Amino acid sequence: MEKKEIYVYLFTGFLESGKSTLIQGTILEPEFLNGEKGLLISCEEGEVEYDEAALEKANVDMVVIDEPENLTTKYMEKLNKKHRPDRVFVEYNGMWKVEDFLNTELPKEWVIVQVLTTIDASTFQTYMGNMGGMMVQQFNESDAVIFNRCNEETPKASFRRLVKANNRRAQIIYELEDGSIDNSLEEEMPFDMNADVIEIAEEDYGIWYMDAMDHPEHYKDKTLHFKAIVYHPDNFPRDWFVPGRFAMTCCVDDITFIGFKCHCSEIDQYKTRDWINITAKARVEYAKEYEGEGVVLEAISVERTEKSKEEMVYFT
Repeated sequence: MEKKEIYVYLFTGFLESGKSTLIQGTILEPEFLNGEKGLLISCEEGEVEYDEAALEKANVDMVVIDEPENLTTKYMEKLNKKHRPDRVFVEYNGMWKVEDFLNTELPKEWVIVQVLTTIDASTFQTYMGNMGGMMVQQFNESDAVIFNRCNEETPKASFRRLVKANNRRAQIIYELEDGSIDNSLEEEMPFDMNADVIEIAEEDYGIWYMDAMDHPEHYKDKTLHFKAIVYHPDNFPRDWFVPGRFAMTCCVDDITFIGFKCHCSEIDQYKTRDWINITAKARVEYAKEYEGEGVVLEAISVERTEKSKEEMVYFT
């Protein structure tokens, strides 16, 4: 008889980001475990202590891991044999590399079904400014990112772009200080979407790119004008190229070129790294490079221009 899969939920985030509160609230939800046996592996002591009596009543065993090197395949197999869980919850230490756990071989029946990251909205900008690489590795493999302690001053649109720049698939949730969910985000673009030609300023390129990735339908049949760098991918036909910009997703070690494929019959007169001003009509269609539908541009005019003083674009 084939053994039943044991679902593993991985919770990541820095200390005091709300992991313990989220885990405890999830586990103690009456219908979540529904009588199944749970195992909580806690790798961090946060500001919220677990209610052990409530966990016991919910049929959840808890073990504590102090060092990352102790969370081995062999140890988890021992836990599996001893506790025989139906579901496993891992509260991962915010100072440990998430990829180390994801690359560790789990017991045969264990399957990671969800990675959730909690972030304290009030300290997110500080963490990104001082330790962006460590911050990003908390959420770049997450299925859901939960910003808690949000208020009216929280720059939710900016936070969303920063997360999406590193993890396209993540669902983003904003939780207010009273614990309720904020669904009010409606981002207004910093350019006129109804203009005959949408002028995308250099400082707004990252904002436009993220919106076009998320909502390509917003730009269907729109005419756009922006400044870009020419890039000729090796596998593109000679009359196709990518006008784009270099973007910093979190720190200097994470710089990438972002842009959309574009058809232009005269592009062979421009070399990769040339700077141009381009006016183009946007379509929405399938492209194998996108592995789905996305914005595809048809150049109307291309003009050589001078290099920008600021080569990098950002998502804030």
